[in-house]
Amino acid sequence: MTGRSNGTYNESYTSFLLVGFPGLQEARALLVLPFLSLYLLILFTNALVIHTVASQRSLHQPMYLLIALLLAVNVCAATTVLPAMLFSFSTRFNRISLPRCLGQMFCIYFLIVLDCNILLVMALDRYVAICYPLRYPEIVTGRLLAGLGALAVTRSTCIVAPVVVLASRVRFCRSAVIHHFACEHMALMKLSCGDISLNKTVGLTVRIFNRVLDMLLLGASYSRIIHAAFRISSGGARSKALNTCGSHLLVILTVYSSTMSSSIVYRVARTASQDVHNLLSAFYLLLPCLVNPIIYGARTKEIRQHLLALFQRTQVSTEKPQSLPSHRELPG
Repeated sequence: MTGRSNGTYNESYTSFLLVGFPGLQEARALLVLPFLSLYLLILFTNALVIHTVASQRSLHQPMYLLIALLLAVNVCAATTVLPAMLFSFSTRFNRISLPRCLGQMFCIYFLIVLDCNILLVMALDRYVAICYPLRYPEIVTGRLLAGLGALAVTRSTCIVAPVVVLASRVRFCRSAVIHHFACEHMALMKLSCGDISLNKTVGLTVRIFNRVLDMLLLGASYSRIIHAAFRISSGGARSKALNTCGSHLLVILTVYSSTMSSSIVYRVARTASQDVHNLLSAFYLLLPCLVNPIIYGARTKEIRQHLLALFQRTQVSTEKPQSLPSHRELPG
């Protein structure tokens, strides 16, 4: 609760009411089925590719392990948002405490940044594999991958932590209602009752610096990769290298275009309804989770072959006729 004395704010709200789609309050229950179907589809497609990589020893290579790690992060990102959203749609229990709100905010942005950092590690892996193929086994080792993974987690934490720490120091006195389905930074900052210029500056600076640096590193890496790929004399090897890079570039385009488009529309289309902004937020959060396993499952030859073999075995086992009982087993 909050209180006011002499026109000033004395207290700050310590719990909030999440209202995901304010314009659809009377039809909240109708949102359960589409979002539940989307969540189950995300779980199924990502888990299928992860299971394929984990179960096939031939896929226990750095590139495929990084793909599995990326998809695992996708599952975590969707799970951070969707179950709580579905629970609130079905039961109207959508109150969240400030610590839980800040925790959800940290998890959302941490997983988004970690997703981008894994893409950087994948770009480095492909750079070594195509530009230095003979030295690839001695350069890209399990120890190096573990170190890069730890660096990705550390970098993600260092990028997101300042934003969340600054948000925790803000007093929220305007309202206890967050017009969003999750604790996004700007949705929570709208409830503040003080100067949040530092929060906005830090948030925008971190986002721009992170995005620009990532795009520069990815651009430099893949330009060298594509240049080296065209110099490969073998047509088959060149085609395989370009196809692999094409899959990664499609994923990069999906991840960065969804996040950037949401930020641009959020700042430009201020006249749009809150429901539109929330839908765009859901779009940039969930689109990579849905599209990434489809891209890697369909375009990565080795994964696609194992998936087709799995489906064929499943189909054969379901269509296999039951054997007729022998004379000794016949009744009567």
